[in-house]
Amino acid sequence: MIRGVYAVTPDESDTDTLLAKVELALQGGVSVLQYRNKSASHKLQTQQARILLPLCRQYQVPFIINDSIKLCLTLDADGVHLGADDGDLIAARDRLGPNKILGASCYNRFDLAEIAQQAGVDYVAFGACFASSTKPHAPVASLDLFERASQQLKIPAVAIGGITLDNAVSSIAAGASAIAVINAIFSATDIASATRQFSRLFQDV
Repeated sequence: MIRGVYAVTPDESDTDTLLAKVELALQGGVSVLQYRNKSASHKLQTQQARILLPLCRQYQVPFIINDSIKLCLTLDADGVHLGADDGDLIAARDRLGPNKILGASCYNRFDLAEIAQQAGVDYVAFGACFASSTKPHAPVASLDLFERASQQLKIPAVAIGGITLDNAVSSIAAGASAIAVINAIFSATDIASATRQFSRLFQDV
């Protein structure tokens, strides 16, 4: 079950800095960690993911690779997250097998979530829910999608895009099982404290 704080790593070229930030987030109560570094070379992505995986194992947190099934399988990570242009979901499920986590971005389209569920994904993500500095031109996803997902889908729905402590509650109240956070955690002065504050939002739900 994908639930709680779903942390997505920032584009950080310094591996030691990234490792330190991720450990603080894990200490703060991250439920899932997705490694995503769009600006890194394949070599750097492999190096960083290889170092982050045992850290996530230490904290018993699932480690998801963004976009790359090959890297996920090479490292024996816990799963992969795919966007609409990252390949066929049925083929991805076949390659990953039944025991890896498969997530899919569905943006602001519920029909994509229905297709993804049929393809065998373990969770879907809707976003951007709010204005996002990471993806400023992303389509806006209505929070109504989460209420619909909770009623019509059998898999969790993750809210992503511009999530902050101020607006996260509305996503959770609408039915989001998890909130995907990048900047509000990894750009915080106190990463562990920021993560704990996000984690507490799920205690009252």
